[in-house]
Amino acid sequence: MQLLKNIWHILYHIVVVLLSAAVALSLPFAARFMAGKFLGYWALIENEKIFLVSIEVGTAVLLIMFFNFIVKNIKSRKLSRLAEEAGLYALGRASGFLEHARARKLKEKHGVARNIMLIGSTGFTTFVAPEGDLHQVIRKCRGAKIMLLDPLSEGASSRAKSIQSSDISMESFREQIKKSIEFLKGLKEVQKDIRLKLYRDVPLLKLAILGDYVFLRHYHHGVDVQKLPEFVFRQQRNPGCLYNPFYQYFLDRWHDPALPEYELETDELIYRDKAGNEVRREKFELTALAQA
Repeated sequence: MQLLKNIWHILYHIVVVLLSAAVALSLPFAARFMAGKFLGYWALIENEKIFLVSIEVGTAVLLIMFFNFIVKNIKSRKLSRLAEEAGLYALGRASGFLEHARARKLKEKHGVARNIMLIGSTGFTTFVAPEGDLHQVIRKCRGAKIMLLDPLSEGASSRAKSIQSSDISMESFREQIKKSIEFLKGLKEVQKDIRLKLYRDVPLLKLAILGDYVFLRHYHHGVDVQKLPEFVFRQQRNPGCLYNPFYQYFLDRWHDPALPEYELETDELIYRDKAGNEVRREKFELTALAQA
């Protein structure tokens, strides 16, 4: 086997040398032929002023296009380096079936059988609806820490009122949160390590951390978050990577003592101090939520 490899290696070098020699020997003939043709054509067109002007204009246009391409390429490479420095892995547009399918596949690849962390508003379109990006992920994850809006908070009311859609009302908004809580309770019953906290301020970021990847959208006033682009950041060792700040942002919010943890088994809100010790419990009337 080794002998055959050596023979092919030698034959390869022989062929390359022969081709190089053939090209070198043919250069004088090729140059003489091209020079003769060029002089012949030049004798025909040297007095054709319109043709010469056309060539000059065409050449100028080509040069402009070439230099614009070079400048644009330099700017693109610079932006690419900046994105790489920030850890930006992908940018998904909201419009388009292929973009949605690609994002969902990426989330399933990096979220299934792992611990996930999520900040959302109602969570319904994210993981409750079967077509949600994280529906399969949260069903098959190892554990999850989730933060959703408190349906009775001023933040939830402001968010619901800001979305200019006939399908969104305060009642439907609360109903979506209720369905999300019931969905998580069902997962808890099958021994999933699911923890839920409720926050009261107006939502800022829709953030999902799946392994070494952060999926990020922002809540814009009056716009459905699903219609906004989604940024994907990948964890890197360089200090300019934005994965680490977003990860720390989630941890800071999660450990904020002002955020009560929702006990899925008993429908109680558990308040803790900064040390993590339980301070008090409050009953959360989930059944009466839709009529609130």
